Amino acid sequence: MVGSSSLIKALPLLAASALASVNYPPIPEDLTTPFQQRLAVYGPNAMSVGWNTYEQLSSSCVQYGTSADNLGSISCSSSTPSTYPTSRTWSNAVVLSGLTPATTYYYKIVSTNSSVEHFLSPRTPGDRTPFNMDVVIDLGVYGADGFTTKKRDEIPTIQPELNHTTIGALAQTVDDYEIVIHPGDFGYADDWYEKLSNLFHGTEAYQSILEQFYDQLAPIAGRKAYMASPGNHEADCSEIPYLLELCPEGQKNFTDFMHRFENTMPSPFASSSSSTTAQGLAAQAKSYSNPPFWYSFEYGMVHVVMIDTETDFPDAPDGTNGSADLDSGPFGRAGQQLAFLQADLASVDRSVTPWLIVAGHRPWYSTGSDNSCGPCQDAFEGLFYQYGVDLAVFGHVHNSQRFLPVVNGTADPNGMNDPKAPMYIVAGGPGNIEGLSSVGSEPSYTEFAYADDYSYATLKFLDENNLQVEFIQSSTGSILDSSTLYKSHSTSFVVQ
Repeated sequence: MVGSSSLIKALPLLAASALASVNYPPIPEDLTTPFQQRLAVYGPNAMSVGWNTYEQLSSSCVQYGTSADNLGSISCSSSTPSTYPTSRTWSNAVVLSGLTPATTYYYKIVSTNSSVEHFLSPRTPGDRTPFNMDVVIDLGVYGADGFTTKKRDEIPTIQPELNHTTIGALAQTVDDYEIVIHPGDFGYADDWYEKLSNLFHGTEAYQSILEQFYDQLAPIAGRKAYMASPGNHEADCSEIPYLLELCPEGQKNFTDFMHRFENTMPSPFASSSSSTTAQGLAAQAKSYSNPPFWYSFEYGMVHVVMIDTETDFPDAPDGTNGSADLDSGPFGRAGQQLAFLQADLASVDRSVTPWLIVAGHRPWYSTGSDNSCGPCQDAFEGLFYQYGVDLAVFGHVHNSQRFLPVVNGTADPNGMNDPKAPMYIVAGGPGNIEGLSSVGSEPSYTEFAYADDYSYATLKFLDENNLQVEFIQSSTGSILDSSTLYKSHSTSFVVQ
């Protein structure tokens, strides 16, 4: 799209003299107004509240209570709101602790211009109440810098262009799920160059897309626990090698992702097992964890592990000298992420949290060609099988896929009836400026593949033995595919 390397090198000078025409959201008169709200499970009895403001607050506080008319508690952050050189906003984070489990709480971010919102506090680890968890990966901004679809009014109140999109579907079904996991690729700000009018002001275009996206996501992320981990589109201001030279400080090495989520994602919980071995392993996992890149949390009958498929393991694609040429990280010591993963998986007591889910961005099982991450498979698959991971969730490929339980490229002979191997899904079809990926070739263990329209996944934890996985068409709410994984979970600590 760019004529020559000389033009590329001249772009910063041209940008300085060009009139900005990016679609920045307007700055409010009241600079304490909270934007881009986001919630996360922070502990067995704790939720974090994150938001951004257009000025640095002297104190970040949240009022909360079990009645909208009586917000009798208040929590304030002891840390200073963070920002970075190219950002127009500051990131704030407050933790609300001592919550009664599975209870509706109302909260108000302290500002002269904020409203009362609400959330469901986390379910206690071991709670056997059925619940749904939505999976959204590879979700981009909608509208002028992304794409616009048909309009329809929904609740929660969202921008009109979001109707008939995945965000619109999440709004329409907001009472059907309790939590969302999003392992990677938020907004696609690094695709700013796809819009030709951004050619002379990529720095501002990148930031404006981030602001737009997190504004669009706020009605969902500010009402439901929204658990994040990194993808390749968070790494730098572009994935194109000759544009990487233009990336300013603030748009390199996952900077926005860290500022937005580092104080809202949790460290692993203290073990709720009676086993002293499990307690010690959970403590090790906590010492090795590095949120928002790799961490775990528990919610009801499930233990969820979020991993980083981009950096911090041998031959990581986005790491130093990695195949993606993004030279990001490292974010931990050598071997730290894999040490975390092994300790965390080994600590899971299936008599407390029978279901074990791991979510990351790049898959190693996928349809099509050149979509699998070999170094990811080398680093992670052995641990998944050894400790009996039930379901592995990935994205990166922009469609929806479901596979039979599989290990080392071979389907488990038990299929969906108490397999030893993990079941794998790809949920990369919610929609972004790059569009959908064709299904392509299908491995023999493929059960479902869909690329005709935007879609996402729902995990239904029915009981301690049955997990239903559904893929939903975003525009219609139709169920595209449904399957049920049965696991006996007869062993408290799995080692295979």
